[in-house]
Amino acid sequence: MTDSKYFTTTKKGEIFELKAELNSDKKEKKKEAVKKVIASMTVGKDVSALFPDVVNCMQTDNLELKKLVYLYLMNYAKSQPDMAIMAVNTFVKDCEDPNPLIRALAVRTMGCIRVDKITEYLCEPLRKCLKDEDPYVRKTAAVCVAKLHDINAQLVEDQGFLDTLKDLISDSNPMVVANAVAALSEIAESHPNSNLLDLNPQTINKLLTALNECTEWGQIFILDCLANYTPRDDRESQSICERVTPRLSHANSAVVLSAVKVLMKFMEMLPKDLDYYGTLLKKLAPPLVTLLSAEPELQYVALRNINLIVQRRPEILKHEMKVFFVKYNDPIYVKLEKLDIMIRLASQANIAQVLAELKEYATEVDVDFVRKAVRAIGRCAIKVEQSAERCVSTLLDLIQTKVNYVVQEAIVVIKDIFRKYPNKYESVIATLCENLDSLDEPEARAAMIWIVGEYAERIDNADELLESFLEGFHDESTQVQLQLLTAIVKLFLKKPTETQELVQQVLSLATQDSDNPDLRDRGYIYWRLLSTDPVAAKEVVLAEKPLISEETDLIEPTLLEELICHIGTLASVYHKPPSAFVEGSRGVQHKRLPGSAGSGESVESPDAASAAGVSEAPPAVIPSQGDLLGDLLNLDLTPPTATGPTPPPSSGMQMGAMDLLGGGLDSLPPIPLRTDTPQSPQLPHQSPSPPDYSPTELGGDIGGSPAMAAGFGAPPAAVPASFSAPVSGGLDDLFDLGGGVGMPMGAYIPAKTLWLPAMKAKGLEISGTFARRSGVIQMEMTLTNKAMSVMTDFAIQFNRNSFGLAPAGPMQVLTPVSPNQSIEVALPLNTVGPVMKMEPLNNLQVAVKNNIDVFYFSCQYPISMLFVEDGKMERQVFLATWKDIPNDNESQFQIKDCHLNSDAASNKLQGSNIFTIAKRTVEGQDMLYQSMKLSNGIWVLAELRVQAGNPNYTVSLKCRAPEVSQCVFQSYEAVLKN
Repeated sequence: MTDSKYFTTTKKGEIFELKAELNSDKKEKKKEAVKKVIASMTVGKDVSALFPDVVNCMQTDNLELKKLVYLYLMNYAKSQPDMAIMAVNTFVKDCEDPNPLIRALAVRTMGCIRVDKITEYLCEPLRKCLKDEDPYVRKTAAVCVAKLHDINAQLVEDQGFLDTLKDLISDSNPMVVANAVAALSEIAESHPNSNLLDLNPQTINKLLTALNECTEWGQIFILDCLANYTPRDDRESQSICERVTPRLSHANSAVVLSAVKVLMKFMEMLPKDLDYYGTLLKKLAPPLVTLLSAEPELQYVALRNINLIVQRRPEILKHEMKVFFVKYNDPIYVKLEKLDIMIRLASQANIAQVLAELKEYATEVDVDFVRKAVRAIGRCAIKVEQSAERCVSTLLDLIQTKVNYVVQEAIVVIKDIFRKYPNKYESVIATLCENLDSLDEPEARAAMIWIVGEYAERIDNADELLESFLEGFHDESTQVQLQLLTAIVKLFLKKPTETQELVQQVLSLATQDSDNPDLRDRGYIYWRLLSTDPVAAKEVVLAEKPLISEETDLIEPTLLEELICHIGTLASVYHKPPSAFVEGSRGVQHKRLPGSAGSGESVESPDAASAAGVSEAPPAVIPSQGDLLGDLLNLDLTPPTATGPTPPPSSGMQMGAMDLLGGGLDSLPPIPLRTDTPQSPQLPHQSPSPPDYSPTELGGDIGGSPAMAAGFGAPPAAVPASFSAPVSGGLDDLFDLGGGVGMPMGAYIPAKTLWLPAMKAKGLEISGTFARRSGVIQMEMTLTNKAMSVMTDFAIQFNRNSFGLAPAGPMQVLTPVSPNQSIEVALPLNTVGPVMKMEPLNNLQVAVKNNIDVFYFSCQYPISMLFVEDGKMERQVFLATWKDIPNDNESQFQIKDCHLNSDAASNKLQGSNIFTIAKRTVEGQDMLYQSMKLSNGIWVLAELRVQAGNPNYTVSLKCRAPEVSQCVFQSYEAVLKN
């Protein structure tokens, strides 16, 4: 009869029966009883009451019974630690049993019992097992060291187990070596700075010798360890590659991918003109191709890894295009991944083959797949110039099918082809216009509008086409509205006499009837450009477009390097670095490929070189109790570069000012405003008045037509006051800081609060606060002795916290504190202590010791104490950063009952290192743009809105680490209301 009978019982009073059976003299009855207990435990019943009875059954020679008891012990030891100590003697005894299986079982179970009280008793048996004559016991003991290190790292180091583990790397048995490597790697992962795996040529040689003989999972451990080694020169690199290459033919796909990872890394050091380099490239292709004959899930993992490999070294698979052709029964996730790789491998040699495939795919029934296939045809045209004509004719054939979603995707990609090859394929526009009515997706509508606006002079009825879109303007998505606004302005600049009404209509819709700030601001920019300087408007709106790049979806090079170092892991499937998704307190190390030797490769551009230089010193981040915030501030701090003509030095406005207001004006050049007064090229503090333009002059500027002047004397009355003057009240004012920002007041220091009441600390009472004085954070405390005896020998210690706060020196209490005496203590702090994310973020756990006892309390520090003095961003950087941070990271808060004007608020905030970058006034509402920088390098950007006569302020915060926003808001509230 099978063991399923143990799971069918539902009797009441079962525990008492089991207790009696467990204490039976008959061995068979005991075994049955333990099986019943394990079955109950498995289905979730609480059988912890039987702990002493089950532990008594440990004294047996029967291996099966012993395994069952150990299983029970592992499950309940944590909830019954006092009882678990009863089992220690048996463990010690079992570790000396003549049967190696029992010795290994005992040491394995010891590692799984996570009870602090027991660990020290297990050190001696573990030490013996690490030096056991049987390799099976040694390999089990090696893993046990890693488990014990996780429970009590200090104990493992004190007992010298790490040295024993290092010695096991030289063991004669390959499985022992593999397990020792696995254990050391695991420990090193949680302690990135401890140089445990000291890899040198001798150790590497031992690992490579063991590699041929150990099991497949042992091979993976060793290969992963090898991948962390950096060879001294290309000869050593070649030698290692030669010995790892046989692993490529292993049946286990995990071994193959680990071997590929090692080879990809070490190939970086081989000169490209070396014969062996070419041989290695040829050897890498077959195993990768073989992985694609596995089941779909494995295929997907293999394809995600191949995607990375192809981006780094496309030559490996350049002759293997056919294996990536889609099969009819492939699941959709495999099909889409194969398509992606086909595009990456497309070249002049195979493009005909690829296009024939893609055209076939575009007639499939799976909508997602068809869309991606059509888009892929467009990507081929952009990537392989010789194929562009063939791709365009293929796309036109697909448009003739009149299948709605095919037509829409085709129009989107044809827009990109126009951008890549201007004045080459515009003859197809007529065909595109025939399909206008069938477009219902925002991206396709926006693409079509762009085409009509860009080539308006070639389309006779362009105004009618754009007018048809304008009828439902408010129902369109933002993407379409923005594109329509720009297209109509382009049309107007090309045909001013015929389209004056149309442009006034769209500007009115965008500025007066829309509540979308991006759309409104772009409308105002166009409005002011057209009314102030039509020539400038023409230069800006009809500027030469930069050609789009061949590959817009390549992974950024430094990230790609890191992902190559993680081939065969989840990071290579997600295409994200481990720090983006690994939770826990373990420090995730950023890996990089070694520099190539003699290959003549250099950094592609000075920009890339400088970026590489910056990335070597990333700002500090907050790892958490359960969560790593990751790279909180991976910013490109250069202002956005503009293409097109360089503005003259008299330009009153720079690109950055426009970025904040005009969502998506990236491709426009700087705006050369015409002014009569000379200005510096910097952002002005005083806005110039515009010259008076006569209607004739305005008309003459754009080709003799007075039409433009008639409608653009000034914006309408409904436009907010700040925009009513052509220039002086507009964009220049955004950075006009001449509005009375005076001297900052002193920094805000919260009042002292009671942190530790006397009744909880045997008469010691502590109240305190935090202050930042001259750039130094101080913890200011009042210590009061309410006990009957003198207090001396004070010391203080902090637990790990979110920002690494730690005492910068000992607590200075120089004289004993007598009963009923109070003394003031100022403790300077630094931010270089150990970091762990707290809840709430600004929580600080403190231990204070004196001659009586150690006392614990927790307090919360205002995050403003961490705002550093160099937190004032450059204006251009502020604009670029605000735009770069995703909108999802923006938080909005209300500050109620605050009766300061904007200047007073700005001064007060500056005292706490919250710096105002810019100020503008819109409809009587002052908007302050502010920045602050935390001590660990996190930047926070803010927009504070202050309305005269309204005691409620609104503050919007944007940050790469949105977790800090709530604390920053609390600081705003505290500073302003203080």
